[in-house]
Amino acid sequence: MDRWGLSMGVSPREPLSRVSDLAAAAERLGFDAMWFIDFQLGMKDVYAAMYLAAVATEDMNIGAACTNLVTRHPTVTANATIALDELSNGHAMLGLGAGWSAVYGAGGEPSKLGDLSRGVDEFRMLFTGEEVDLYGTKVRVASAQRQIPIYLAVSQPGMLRLSGEKCDGAIIMGGADPDFCNWQLQYIYEGLEKAGRDRSDIVLDLVVTMSIDDDEEKALSDVRAWATSQAATFDVWKTMPPAWERFRPEFAAANSGYHLVEHLSLHAGHKEVVSDEFVRSVALAGTVEQCLERLRELQELDIDRITFALLSGGRMRRMEQLATDIIPALRAGK
Repeated sequence: MDRWGLSMGVSPREPLSRVSDLAAAAERLGFDAMWFIDFQLGMKDVYAAMYLAAVATEDMNIGAACTNLVTRHPTVTANATIALDELSNGHAMLGLGAGWSAVYGAGGEPSKLGDLSRGVDEFRMLFTGEEVDLYGTKVRVASAQRQIPIYLAVSQPGMLRLSGEKCDGAIIMGGADPDFCNWQLQYIYEGLEKAGRDRSDIVLDLVVTMSIDDDEEKALSDVRAWATSQAATFDVWKTMPPAWERFRPEFAAANSGYHLVEHLSLHAGHKEVVSDEFVRSVALAGTVEQCLERLRELQELDIDRITFALLSGGRMRRMEQLATDIIPALRAGK
């Protein structure tokens, strides 16, 4: 595994124009993908950000990670993603999920598994550019040129299986723990087997977040909001690895105390509800050597790309640190 990506949202305090500089630097530093968070209440517009990134790069793979079927109609999402494909020289990706912060914030309910399965099929039809029977009428997305890769943001068994059955890629969310990730991978394999597909038919992209600092407490604080956002989503899980059952009280506390408008903010007031033990399980935090040790374990997994969630507060510094201190050491086996 030697492919690396970045994931970010544009906070209300951050100028959108900054995205162009970050994207150009990311491509120069060797990252091959950038995912942008779709959360209309807490972050600036995802499509504006992606279009700026697209025109600032030549070969960067760019997509929303993730959008949903509730806040935007699929025909709108399809057309917007096709525009991204044009601007990115054919390197658009469509990241689809059940919806959480974006959907709850708009008073909606996340999509069920069946809705997402149908949604993937609908996007396939819309990307043909042909007239199709959908939504009780005949529709045709006139701008469609090709089948844009569809990724599913996955963490729980049903979604993991669905990605294996139908999708071009899986955005694997949930943790930076090798045992946890291997547990997730087994469900993707089940989906592949059920559909008669090969492992090569899907790109597995593991999303992790990381903070490097000689002061471990400072590094833990840096990633705690991310860990809390993950814990809040875990509260509804019916099935999880046995080793993580001990964290269920923290998941409930995170969910009850979570504030949508502070989603992933370093200043979030809810971020103290999870333990250091859970933060270390779900994120990478510590010295360079501590983080490299964890990343080497993840690098050995059956994945195709590791995407780093690029936290706010010195994004350029964080990105350059990854490109100069972390990735070369992993490549060299140091």
